[in-house]
Amino acid sequence: MTDRLSFHGNIVLPDRILPNGLVVTRRGRIIEVSQRTPDPEDGPVVKSGNGFIAPGYIDIHVHGGDGADFMDGTPEAARIAADAHLKRGTTTIFPTTTTGRAKEIHAMIRACQSVGDRVPGIHLYGPYFAEHKAGCHKKSGRRNPTAKEYESYFATGFVKIATCAAELPGALDFYRAAKRAKCLITCGHSDASWPEMAAAFEAGMRHVDHFWCAMSSVPSVRARLGTPMRGSMAEFVLANPEMSTEVIADGQHLAPELLEFAFKMKGAQRLLLVTDANRALGMPPGEYIFGPKRAGTKFMSDGKVGYVPNQGLASSVIPLSEAVRVMHRDTSATIPEAIRMASLTQAERTGLARNRGSIATGKRADILVLNRRLEVRQVYLEGRRLN
Repeated sequence: MTDRLSFHGNIVLPDRILPNGLVVTRRGRIIEVSQRTPDPEDGPVVKSGNGFIAPGYIDIHVHGGDGADFMDGTPEAARIAADAHLKRGTTTIFPTTTTGRAKEIHAMIRACQSVGDRVPGIHLYGPYFAEHKAGCHKKSGRRNPTAKEYESYFATGFVKIATCAAELPGALDFYRAAKRAKCLITCGHSDASWPEMAAAFEAGMRHVDHFWCAMSSVPSVRARLGTPMRGSMAEFVLANPEMSTEVIADGQHLAPELLEFAFKMKGAQRLLLVTDANRALGMPPGEYIFGPKRAGTKFMSDGKVGYVPNQGLASSVIPLSEAVRVMHRDTSATIPEAIRMASLTQAERTGLARNRGSIATGKRADILVLNRRLEVRQVYLEGRRLN
């Protein structure tokens, strides 16, 4: 019985498609990427036909799915939510906190640690939001950062992405602590000005959450700080080549021209696709709870997006595979670029690129078989077929 499994067809590499490509895996690792036809020694062969062989997707900003939110704080909920995305093509996931009490966040961290190494860490997102930028998050759960609290999260060694609004008192100390913890440091749910972003950058901040959503603009900064008008988060990110950002490409949050603009300005190496998906992913339209089931906020899902009636959107209900399809459909991004923005770019920004994020020798055999419409047909986690 062979311990090899091979994939043959159109291989999606970070910068091109390799036709007649062959990916040979052994014991969950990729041992060869070449352009040839398979032979018997390569083991069983999975063929893409007119579709594609792609790397597993990586989501760095995601709250739940299939009825569960990671902030429910139980191993069962964490596994349900992670599995909801895994079966749809997301082989690495960073569960994302909402606003809430410290005990709820610690429970979420413990629950996510039980899922396995497809969860390499969590995204500490809430609770350090600006007071008027909480969005659908429970406003009573937001607060300014304090060292005693956030150091307790970093001490778990499981926080890999860390968000704080740059204008909050204590934000710079938070960023420095996150840098010591080797996190991807982000600014989000913020009304920060350019000078505040520049100070955050000096402290280690290199990323901004969901572009144009719950973030400052020149008019909002003027309303907050007066004249002369100052640059906002948007201008700082677009002007600084070291900064990355993310878009929710669900066809609901951002129109095609904004997706195209973000792609043109930042490129596939600095623009990430995220879902920001909530527990309504995979569920029928109706009313749901965002965040902890017993203490979150109510929102509605129409099957296309989450929203709070008469207020605004409340995160998405799509998997990352759908974001890839929308990005390719609605922008000038090529298939390799759209897939890179859901895989290798995330791996590079979170320090996982040695082992994940692309089809390359030595990496984990986290592999997707896509049809020609980029829909996920098969998912392999470390060479093991899941569906």
